[in-house]
Amino acid sequence: MSLDPPTYLSSLQNNIRARPIPWEGAVRAGHISDAELKKIKSVDKVRKEQRRQTVEADLDSFQALLLGGEGGKSVLESAGKRPDVVQYILVLAGDLIEDISSLSSALLSHPTPYKPFLPLLDQSSNPQDPIPLLTSSLLANLLGAALTKTTKPTPETEKALPKLFSYLSSLAKCSDSGLQDIAVQEYSAVLRTKKSRELFWRQREETINPLVEILRSAAGVEANGNGSTLWSGAASIRSATEYGLGGGVGLQLLYHVLLVMWQLSFEGELVGDKLESEYEIIPLYSQLLRLSPKEKTTRLLLATISNLLSGNRSSLLPAATLARLPNLLQNLQSRHLNDPDLLDDLKSLIEMLDEYTQTQTTFDEYAAEVQSGHLRWSPPHRSDDFWRDNARRIIDHEQGGLVQKLAEIMGKSWDNDKQVLAVACNDVGWLVKQVPEMRNKLEKLGLKGRVMALMADSDETVRWEGLRAVAEWMRYSFDDKST
Repeated sequence: MSLDPPTYLSSLQNNIRARPIPWEGAVRAGHISDAELKKIKSVDKVRKEQRRQTVEADLDSFQALLLGGEGGKSVLESAGKRPDVVQYILVLAGDLIEDISSLSSALLSHPTPYKPFLPLLDQSSNPQDPIPLLTSSLLANLLGAALTKTTKPTPETEKALPKLFSYLSSLAKCSDSGLQDIAVQEYSAVLRTKKSRELFWRQREETINPLVEILRSAAGVEANGNGSTLWSGAASIRSATEYGLGGGVGLQLLYHVLLVMWQLSFEGELVGDKLESEYEIIPLYSQLLRLSPKEKTTRLLLATISNLLSGNRSSLLPAATLARLPNLLQNLQSRHLNDPDLLDDLKSLIEMLDEYTQTQTTFDEYAAEVQSGHLRWSPPHRSDDFWRDNARRIIDHEQGGLVQKLAEIMGKSWDNDKQVLAVACNDVGWLVKQVPEMRNKLEKLGLKGRVMALMADSDETVRWEGLRAVAEWMRYSFDDKST
């Protein structure tokens, strides 16, 4: 999939191409040799076809120019003290690699095809420094060619990819959307194979975290913001189209981030469960579907969800149901959509979720919600009939595993989503009310102490639900004393 180059990077490259370089002065100072200068001038500021013919007629010499030959230095290493020369050569080399596939093949046949470039990524901690930016663009193209050339990447390629990922992650963490766009487009250029996606996933604290933050911001959930937005489905199509995406995230940046996540989703079995447990990817994508202003973003969202659910049905279909994805997909189906791939994914997702929901009981839905680790005010929590019919089953389920999970949920502070604690206190109160003889078991799990502590919580709803739960405990304690 070909993308237009990032505007920020294109502007930088065009400015460098237009600069006059005092080449003869660089030769006199010993920064480059006469032979190197002749090679540079033979392909600089000439027509593309003439450039291609010149390079293909002498591939070995151009390989030696850029990578060094027979123990010699690369021209980039020789010119290391002249940033203007290094920048110019990086732009020229990038153009050659992009336009002349035979040169890419010649460079990749070298024993150390990335050696002169990788140190340049660490040249500066300033994300706007031109040399690392230009180097990353060149490396993304060269590594992309290496990955598609063979099914088994070389050791050199496997060593270079993590270094490029680390550099690009520093751009993705910037507040400048232009730099973020460079990162995600260059990620996309190399995430073409299973191995590159596995390496990308292995570094997810560096690579995935910043991308998810961009998506959360677009969904209206700022960093350290109220996570309940994802579970409430508060946003609507109207809020997206009339007021724009959250956090000032532009449509193009959103599209490129979604493209990278879609590429990663082809390793759905590897990444699906962790994407949900670490990033709540299903409710996040459900929220983005509600906000999606264009078919091209909707297409990528649906395709990614489809890949993830297909590879992790038992674990992610419950999460999709809790995130109200079935209703959302039905609403999408009523819209006027034209993209055939989008419509195919929409149809298959509706069928997959229909098949799943038809086999689920209310107890199954409640158990899936608790196991997801994120509670919300879904219908069972307020239903007298549900608790009367299922309280004992909840306590006994999987030898107490469900109430242990409830205790685990209550043990967290949930500073960004106090609703979870309120729901959990409600559930504890119902369990005590319906199965009072199991109070000791619940107390041993720490549930009594936790609800008592939550009576002093800063959130009014949590305090109220904590008080109600403790009242149930005390009621049965008084009943015991009176008998």
